[in-house]
Amino acid sequence: MHTAGLQSPAIAQVQPPAHFVAPELPPDAGLEFTLAAAPAGTPTPVRAVVGSPARPAAPEIAKPNPVPPPAVAAAEPAVACSAPAQYTHFDRPLLHTMRRLASSAPLTVVAIGSSSTAGAGASSTAANYPSQLAVDLRERFPGHDIIVINRGVNGEETNQMMARFTADVGAQHPQLVLWQVGTNSVLRDRSLPMHSALLHEGIEELKALDADVVLMDLQYAPAVVAKSETDDMVEQIALAAKVENVDLFPRFAIMRNWYQAQHLAFDTFVAPDHLHMNDWSYGCVAKLLASAIAEAATRPITSAAVHPALMSAPASGRAQ
Repeated sequence: MHTAGLQSPAIAQVQPPAHFVAPELPPDAGLEFTLAAAPAGTPTPVRAVVGSPARPAAPEIAKPNPVPPPAVAAAEPAVACSAPAQYTHFDRPLLHTMRRLASSAPLTVVAIGSSSTAGAGASSTAANYPSQLAVDLRERFPGHDIIVINRGVNGEETNQMMARFTADVGAQHPQLVLWQVGTNSVLRDRSLPMHSALLHEGIEELKALDADVVLMDLQYAPAVVAKSETDDMVEQIALAAKVENVDLFPRFAIMRNWYQAQHLAFDTFVAPDHLHMNDWSYGCVAKLLASAIAEAATRPITSAAVHPALMSAPASGRAQ
């Protein structure tokens, strides 16, 4: 009987165990290999897994820090809101506002204007300048009941705003009126002399409400700057404020400073339509305006500078 090619059990037992070499596969192959059982008397085989996260312990290799999500990685530092001091200081104290803040009665502010008062270009009503102004003023005067009423209407011109003074301004009995004016008249090439007459008339009507009046001029935006009469309108509004003895918030100069002196791109403070403001610029205008209001309403003044009728008027009834 031939036994060539066969091994007896005794011979097999002294043979060294076979070595298994796992094939090289991509880490995500997801395949699994298991050694076959070895003959009795050999070391217990170890299960080999390829492409599985449960690998045998190995020396730790330092891993790089995880890359942040795209939104975080692309985020830019917040742009600081600032403007030269001369643009955020009112020439005249806000006497009616001052008196109301000195009492326990609510302070009512009415913001009347066109689309940049209504909030065109803002992501929500909470982002327009009157809404953000209310938040800023309440932070500056904690414990005071401060109401800011938004009476902006998209597309309106000066005469259309004036037609709403009785219902939208006077009926609210404000102590402070913010009148944003002039932009649409420039965009539609209206007569500057005619606008000047309307502007003076409108200021007189607002002053008759026994309220502090602050004018706000045009926004510095590409669509506005492109108009040839923009600078003349800005000068007209400034002159009207001086002649009528009311304060001016020079929005045009502030925004021009952002662009020319601070070198902010228009995309930082102008909406994609190249006309309206955006959330950042509405918020910055509100912050700067709140600072000017707070200073002018708490400025030390001599008693002679305060009208006697103002100081003796009752806090109830029509706002003084």
